[in-house]
Amino acid sequence: MTSVATHPSAISGGTSSGGSRMASAGLDLTHGVVLYLEGISVSFDGFKALNNLSLSIDAGELRCVIGPNGAGKTTMMDVITGKTRPDTGSAFFGQTIDLTRLSEAQIAHAGVGRKFQKPTIFERHTVFENLELSMKADKRVRTTLFSKLNSIQKDAIDETLELIRLDEDSNRIAGLLSHGQKQWLEIGMLLMQEPRLLLLDEPVAGMSDEETERTAELFLSLAGKHSLVVVEHDMAFVGKIARKVTVLHEGSVLAEGPMDQVQNDPRVIEVYLGR
Repeated sequence: MTSVATHPSAISGGTSSGGSRMASAGLDLTHGVVLYLEGISVSFDGFKALNNLSLSIDAGELRCVIGPNGAGKTTMMDVITGKTRPDTGSAFFGQTIDLTRLSEAQIAHAGVGRKFQKPTIFERHTVFENLELSMKADKRVRTTLFSKLNSIQKDAIDETLELIRLDEDSNRIAGLLSHGQKQWLEIGMLLMQEPRLLLLDEPVAGMSDEETERTAELFLSLAGKHSLVVVEHDMAFVGKIARKVTVLHEGSVLAEGPMDQVQNDPRVIEVYLGR
């Protein structure tokens, strides 16, 4: 049940101009797929963290990725975001953006946002200020110091505050938020960057049951407008949000499909769910 992503650019020779095409052409979703990984392999000191990994994510899809520790989940996200270069294989964002040729900053600018397990926020600033500082805009010092928010920018922040359910805490110092609220704030900060693809690493780790439930509702509301790849060990949470699940094992796709199908796959039970 492995998924093989066949990217048109990989067949035709791809795009050689990298970042320049990225900025001018935008994201080409002609075939309805936002992310293609094909034949990706990564080795560290002889250990194969990824072994001929292939998968594709549809535009607007919410995909859950599960698997035991060491399955290659983090390395996969490192490749997508440019932190790690693959030894072999191709990675495309849309039809034309070759992720293996771009820097981490260029990939983020192209529309790939990543959230790590531990929230990273500006603890001494208010919730509102965190979102303002994260807004996709000119970040040069003079512009930042002397600019004022226009009505469109303020509306965007207000909409995000409501979406992440922190509208009543907008003037609160971020360091005083609960763990779950900090996670939502960081997701809001990513959303201010207007990403097309969100990579979320164990987003509900350490959350209360109520916070986990709210996070499930948030992710379901984001799907469609954004594409989400959620790496998570909490199977109850995965069950609430998953439409399609990919199981990684030893750097490759072991199984893929609807949650009930994956849960009943003998191979998945043996290497992961049965533990």
